[in-house]
Amino acid sequence: MSFIIDNDTDKLETSQDVVSHYDTSSSVLELEPEAIGTQAYLMSIERCCDVFGTDMNLGLTKEKALQLLDKYGPNNLGADTKISISGILIHQSCNAMILVLLISMVILFAIHDWITGGVITIIIGLNVVIGGYQEYRAEKTMGSLKSLSTPTAKVIRDGRVVTIQAEKVVPGDLVTLRVGDTIPADLRLIESANFETDEALLTGESIPIAKKAEDIYSQEIPVGDRLNMAFCSSSVSKGRGTGVAVLTGLHTEIGKIASSLKEKRTTIKRVENKEDATLKDYARAGWTTIYQTVGYVLGTTEGTPLKKKLSKLAIYLFLMAVVLAIVVMASQKFRVSKEVAIYAICLALSMIPSSLVAVLTITMAIGAKEMVKRNVIVRKMDALEHLGSVNAICSDKTGTLTQGRMIARNVYIPYVGTFSVEDSDEPFNPNCGTVLYNENSPSEIAANDWNKWISYEEFLEENENSEKMKIYLDWIHTASLANIAVVLEDKDEESGEMVWKARGDPTEIAIQVFVSRIGYSRTRLVKENELFSHLAEFPFDSSVKRMSAVYKDNSSDSETIYTKGAVERVLQCCSNWYDSKTGEISSIDESTYSFINENVDALSLKGLRVLAFAKRECKEKRGRLWGELERGEVERDLTLLGIIGIYDPPRPESLPSVKKCHKAGISVHMATGDHPSTAKAIAQEVGILPHNLFHYSPEVVKVMVMTATQFDALSDEEIDNLPVLPLVIARCAPQTKVRLVDALHRRKQIVAMTGDGVNDSPSLKKSDIGIAMGKNGSDVAKDASDIVLSDDNFASILNAIEEGRRMSDNIQKFILQLLSLNLAQALFLMIGLVFRDNNGYSVFPLSPVEVLWVIVATSCFPAMGLGVEKATEDIMEKPPKDAKDAVFTTELLIDMCVYGVVIACCCMAPFVICMYAFGNADFGTNCNNTSFAESCYHVFRARSCAFAVMVWCALLVAWEVVHLRRSMFLMHPETERPYTQWICDLWSNQLLFWSIIAGFVTVFPTIYIPVINTKVFLHDGISYEWGFSFAFSLLFLGCAEIYKWFKRHHYRRHEKAHNPEYDLEKNSPFARYSSFSRANTGIPELEN
Repeated sequence: MSFIIDNDTDKLETSQDVVSHYDTSSSVLELEPEAIGTQAYLMSIERCCDVFGTDMNLGLTKEKALQLLDKYGPNNLGADTKISISGILIHQSCNAMILVLLISMVILFAIHDWITGGVITIIIGLNVVIGGYQEYRAEKTMGSLKSLSTPTAKVIRDGRVVTIQAEKVVPGDLVTLRVGDTIPADLRLIESANFETDEALLTGESIPIAKKAEDIYSQEIPVGDRLNMAFCSSSVSKGRGTGVAVLTGLHTEIGKIASSLKEKRTTIKRVENKEDATLKDYARAGWTTIYQTVGYVLGTTEGTPLKKKLSKLAIYLFLMAVVLAIVVMASQKFRVSKEVAIYAICLALSMIPSSLVAVLTITMAIGAKEMVKRNVIVRKMDALEHLGSVNAICSDKTGTLTQGRMIARNVYIPYVGTFSVEDSDEPFNPNCGTVLYNENSPSEIAANDWNKWISYEEFLEENENSEKMKIYLDWIHTASLANIAVVLEDKDEESGEMVWKARGDPTEIAIQVFVSRIGYSRTRLVKENELFSHLAEFPFDSSVKRMSAVYKDNSSDSETIYTKGAVERVLQCCSNWYDSKTGEISSIDESTYSFINENVDALSLKGLRVLAFAKRECKEKRGRLWGELERGEVERDLTLLGIIGIYDPPRPESLPSVKKCHKAGISVHMATGDHPSTAKAIAQEVGILPHNLFHYSPEVVKVMVMTATQFDALSDEEIDNLPVLPLVIARCAPQTKVRLVDALHRRKQIVAMTGDGVNDSPSLKKSDIGIAMGKNGSDVAKDASDIVLSDDNFASILNAIEEGRRMSDNIQKFILQLLSLNLAQALFLMIGLVFRDNNGYSVFPLSPVEVLWVIVATSCFPAMGLGVEKATEDIMEKPPKDAKDAVFTTELLIDMCVYGVVIACCCMAPFVICMYAFGNADFGTNCNNTSFAESCYHVFRARSCAFAVMVWCALLVAWEVVHLRRSMFLMHPETERPYTQWICDLWSNQLLFWSIIAGFVTVFPTIYIPVINTKVFLHDGISYEWGFSFAFSLLFLGCAEIYKWFKRHHYRRHEKAHNPEYDLEKNSPFARYSSFSRANTGIPELEN
C-alpha cells in the first residue's frame, strides 16, 4: 500500500526526519549518495533538488558535474573492462594455424631436428607476440568504440540539454526522458506527463508502471510502489519525464542485484538436474562441452561469420596438408628418413596461412576505428562484413537527409490569413527575422504573381479587438501550449555571451520560437504570467501522429484541449472549423477537406512540413483526471484552427551523397512521416527522385511516391509485381518500414535501414544493417541497431558503406596474397619431388628452413599492410558485392590459381636451369642433410636462386593485388604524371612498402652469412645465378601485368562503366524506367 500526502498539506514528518540531520544548504558533494538517495522518494521535489544542489531549470554546471564524476566514479555496474594479457596470449596460441605449428614443432624436436624445430619455435613466438600485441591494440580500440556505443543520457547542464554517455551521469544530474529511453540511474522524478516505465527487469511487473512526480510517501515502501521514482535500466514505455539522479552505478537498485550476480562465460555444459539425470544426459553434456571447447580453440564457434569461415578454411587446409605430407612419404616409398619427415612437415606448413585470422582481426579493428573518424560507431562486428554488399538504403528524412534545424516559415489561419517569417537564419533566436501578413490563403498567394504583404505590427493595429484577433489568439495559444519545447536565453559557457538555447523536438522548437517571437511562449503563459495550468498530456505517438495537452484557463476556470499533428490525423478528430469566408464555426464537409488540402499542397510544394492545430473547450471539468482517459475520448469533436509550414533545409552533402549511392549501384528510398508533396519536394532536392517525371511511363511514376496507406493496402504479391518499389513513402508508419524491408529482401537486396524511435526497432532488426541515430535516437533503437551515426547524417551512411567496401576489398587482397603464396609453395615443393639424388631419394628444391623463412618474410607484415590499404578511387563506382561471396569470389579464386601457378613456374625454371644447364643434373648425395658436401654444390646454389625468386615473387604479389585489375604502374590512369605516379602509390602505404623492402633485403644475409647458409638454410652463395633470380622475378611481374591487362579487357567488355561526367537525369538509376512517351506522366495531386 502507498501512503501519499499532497505537497500542499503539512510537510511529512518522516521525510523531515530523513533529511533533518543534513545541512540543507549543503549539496550532495558533502554527502554519500547512497545515504540520501535511497530516501529520495520520501522528499518533496523542492527538498530533493535542494539537497542535491540542483537547479530545476538549469541543472548542474559542467564544472560541478566533473567534480562529482571524479568523486563518485563512472555510472556503471562494475563490469571488468581490464584487458587480460594472459587471455590474449592463450587466444593467440589456441587457433588452428598455431596448433599446426605446435604439432610440427613437437614432431621435429622428437626426431632431434633442433634447427628446424628451433626455427618453427621462433615463428610461433613471433606470431604469438606480434599477434598478441596487435590483438591488445585491437582490444583497446574496440574498448574505446564500445564506450562510444554505450547507452546515452540526455541531461540538462548549464541550462542546455546535452547528450552524454550514461556512465557520466552523476548524482544531482537533471535527466530528461522520453519514450524508448533507457533510464541511466535511479531518478527522483520532478516532472512527468503520462509517464510510464517498464520495470519488468527489476520488479518482474509485466505491465508498464504509471509514474507521478508529485507523489510523496510518509513511510518506507517497496521499490515497486515508489511511483515518484524511475529506476536504472528500466525503459520508458509512454510519455515523458524529468528527474534528478539520486543513485548511480552499483548503488542503484539494479546495481545491488548486479553486484550479487557474477557469472562468467564458459564452454562447459553442465547437467542441470543431477538427481534425475540419466547417462544420456551426461553423455550429451560431455559431447557439447567437447564440441564447444574445440570450436572455441579452433575459432569455428566464436567470432564473426567471416572469422568462423576462415577458421574452417584453416581446418580444410590442414587436412589437405596432411594429404600432401602422405604424398611426400609415398613418393619415397614410405622410406621415411628424418629428412623426409621434416620435408613432409614443411610442405604441410606451406599450406597453412598462419597469420590469416590474426590479420583479419586487426583489419576489422582498424576499420571500426576509422569509421569512428567518419561519424560511424560499429556496435556489432558482423555489420562490417555486410556493409560492402549493401545495395539499398531506406532513410528517414528529418535530421538525416535534412539538417533537423527547423524554422517556421508560413502560418495559415482560415479567415485570418497567412503569416510569413522572413530573414530568419538562426533557428533558436526569436528576435531574428521579421513577420509579414497577407489576408489571402497560401493557394491564392501561389496563384498570384503579385501579393500585398504588410508588417505584423500593421496586422495587430488593423485587427485589434476583432473576430480575426480572437481566432488568431486561439491558434497562438494552441501552438504554444500543445508543445513541450523550451526556448530560453542563457550565458554561453565558453564565450560568456548571452545566447538562445532550445530543448525539445526540432519541430516543436520551431513552433515555440515562432510563438516566442510574438510574445506568447509557453513559459510566459504558464509559468511567468500563470494564465494557464497544465492538467494532462497525451504525448506524440507515431501510430496516431499527433499530441494533445489539456490546460485550465486560470482567469475563466475553463478547461481546454489543445491538439497538433499531421494534417490528416488532426482532421480526423475535427468536426468544426472557422469558415474561411465568414469566420463562423461551421461543420467540416468535403469542401472543407478540399480547401484545406489545397492549401497544404501549396505549402508542401515549397518543401515545407505542414502540421495542423485544433482545440476543444470542454464543458465538463475533470482536472488532472483527464490524464486517466483514453486519448480517443479526449481527441474528438475538435475545432480546426490553422496550419503551419516548417522548413527543414536539406543538408548540403545529401545531394552529392545520393548521387554517389546511385553511381555505386545503391538505390535510396526515403520513408518519412511528412505529407506526400513535402516528401516529393525534398526527395527531388536531394536527388532521390528525378525532377523531370515526364520522361517515365505512367505506371512507374505512379509508384515512385506512395503513402503508407497506399503501400500497406497492397498484398505482397502486388508489391512484388510493381515495376519499381516506391522511392518515397510518405506518412510512413513503423509497420510500413518493415513491409518495405521485406519487399526489398524478396528482390534479393541487402538493406540498410535508419531509425530513431522505439517503433523503428522491428525494421532495424529486420534489415541487414540497422542504423540508429546517435543524437536523436532512442536507446531501444540503438540496442536494435548494428551501427550508430554519431552525427545523424545521411552522408555518414555512405561513409560506412565506403569503409565497408574498403575493408572487404582489403580482406580479399591479403587473402589472395597469402593463399596464392601457399599454392605456389605447395606446387613447387610437390613437383620438386621428381628430382632424385644418386641414392634415389628426392632432392628438395627448397629446404625446410627456406620454406619457413618464406612464410615469415612474406606473409604477416605484407598482409597487415594490405589490410590498411586506402580505398581505390573507383571503389564507389563498382556494383555492390554478392553478400554470399563477398570475399571468396570467382575472380579471387582464379587470381589465386594464376598467381600461384606462375610463381611456381618462375621458381622451377631457374632451379632447372641451374641444375641441368650448369650442374649437369648432378643432384649429389644426401643434399637434404645439414652436412654440406661437395656433391651438393650445384643443388645448394640452385636452391639459393629459387629461394630468392620465391621470396621476391611473393612480395611482388602484395603490390600487384593492391588493385586487382589496374596495373601496378598505373593505378591512377587520370594522373598528370603517369611515369612517376606509381612510385608515389607504392610509397603511400608505408607499412606495406617497408615490409616488402625488408623482406626483399633479408634474402641476401640468409644466402651469404657463413654456417647459417649451408647448415641452416641448406643453400650457398651464388654469383651469375642472381641474373636468373632477377630475370624470373621480373618475368613474374610481366606475367602478372599481362594477366591483369586481359582482366581489364574482359571486365571492360562485360561490365558497364559508370561515367561520373554524365548528368544524373541522363545516366541515372531511373533511366531503365524511362519511356519514349513525352506525355506528362507526373502525379497530378503532387504537381499541382
